[in-house]
Amino acid sequence: MARDMIAILDFGSNNNAGIARAVRACGVYSEIVAHDVTMEQLKKMPGLKALVYNGGANRAYEGQELIPDAGVLACDLPKLAVNVDFSVDGENLPCWNGNEQNVLNVFIEKNGIERNWTMEGFIEDQVAALRKQIGDKKVLLALSGGVDSSVVAALLLRAIGDKLVCVHVNHGLLRKGEPEQVISVFREEMGMGDNLVYVDAVDRFLNKLENVADPEKKRKIIGAEFIRVFEEEARKLDDISFLGQGTIYPDILESGTKTAKNIKSHHNVGGLPEDLQFELVEPLAQLFKDEVRAVGEALGLPHGMVYRQPFPGPGLGVRCIGAITRDRLEQVRESDAILREEFAKAGLDQKVWQYFTVVPDIHSVGVRNHERSFERPVIIRAVNTTDAITASIEEIPYDILGKIVNRIVNEVPGVNRVLYDLSPKPCATIEWE
Repeated sequence: MARDMIAILDFGSNNNAGIARAVRACGVYSEIVAHDVTMEQLKKMPGLKALVYNGGANRAYEGQELIPDAGVLACDLPKLAVNVDFSVDGENLPCWNGNEQNVLNVFIEKNGIERNWTMEGFIEDQVAALRKQIGDKKVLLALSGGVDSSVVAALLLRAIGDKLVCVHVNHGLLRKGEPEQVISVFREEMGMGDNLVYVDAVDRFLNKLENVADPEKKRKIIGAEFIRVFEEEARKLDDISFLGQGTIYPDILESGTKTAKNIKSHHNVGGLPEDLQFELVEPLAQLFKDEVRAVGEALGLPHGMVYRQPFPGPGLGVRCIGAITRDRLEQVRESDAILREEFAKAGLDQKVWQYFTVVPDIHSVGVRNHERSFERPVIIRAVNTTDAITASIEEIPYDILGKIVNRIVNEVPGVNRVLYDLSPKPCATIEWE
C-alpha cells in the first residue's frame, strides 16, 4: 500500500539524515531528494503529503545559493522549513529548527498526514513488492552473515521461499572464524541446506588486490569481483535473474547525492560494474541501520544475529590500510579477535555499537626481548551510533585497555604498539578507509 510520506529537499545540509530520521520517528515515512526536484518527479512518489526544505548550515553550496524548482515552491503541498526562511507569495513558511519534535508533530497533525510507517507494515509491503518483482525466477543473495544481508535473506525467504539461493564468499577479508559461523547458522539453523553455496575465493581476491593502496580502488575491485563470482555461480544454476544485496540508506547517502558531495563509495553502490548481468533486489535500500534491526526482530531473527556488530562489505580490506599484504591482514584479523574476545568478557560488546582494529602500513621502533624492533602498530576503534551518519567515541576503562594492549603486543606477531582512536564522526568516518 502507498504509505503517507514527507520528502526532504536536500540543500547541502549536514543534517539531512537527522531530519529524515526525526520524521520517521513520528511514524511517517521520509525520503531525501535533490533541492531542485521537479513536480513531475514528486508526482511519481506514492503517498507524498508534504515537503520539508532543509536549509541547514550549508544552504550555500560551492558559493551559490540553492533555490527550489519554481513549480515545487508554488505547489499546494504543505511545506515546513528547517533552519532557514523560505517564503511563498511573500509569506514565510513555518520554521522548524530540527530539534523541537513538537513542531513536527503539530505539522503532521495539522495537515492530516497518517502515521503509518511501521516495521510490520514495511515487511508487508516488501514481501508483496518482492513477489511482484521476482515472480517465479530465482534470486542470488550475497550473504555476508551481517545484519543487513541476514535481514534481506529473511525477507526473501518469507517472500519467495526456496527460490532464494544464498552465496557466501570467503574473500580472505573476513574476521576470524566467520566463514565457519556463517555456514553453521544459515545452512543448519535456518535450514537453507544446499541453497547456501560456499565459495572459497581467498587467493582470487587477494591476487586482484595486490599492490593496490587507494581505498576507492580497493572498494571497486572488491565490488566488481563479487559480481563476477556471483555471475559464475549463477551460470551453474537455472533461472537466476536477480541479485539480492543488503544496501541500506546510509550507503546511498554517503556514496553521494546531487547536492551532497561523495564521502566514500560503498562497494555495493559505487563499485558495481556497468555490465551487470542481474536485476538488483535491494529491499532495505531506504532503511537506516536501527530500522534494519527492528525489521530483523519483527521477522523473528535471533537476537544475536540482529545485533551482530556491523561489518563493511569490503571486510578487513578497509582495515588493512594501504596495499593489502597477507601478513598485515593476519595482524588485523588476530588483533580484532582479541579485541572482540575482551570486549565480550567485559560486557562491552552489548554497550558499544562497533569496535574493531586497524593496521596501517607503517612501522615504528620498539623493544622486544631486549633488542630493537621495527614493527607495526594496531589501532583500536570503538564508536556508538544509531544511524551510522554520526558517531561518538566510547570511553573504555584503562584496565580493560591495558589487558587488550598486553595481549595484542604479545600474541600478534610483528606488532609493538597499540593506539586508541578518539575521533568522532564527523570529522572522521567510522571506518578508516
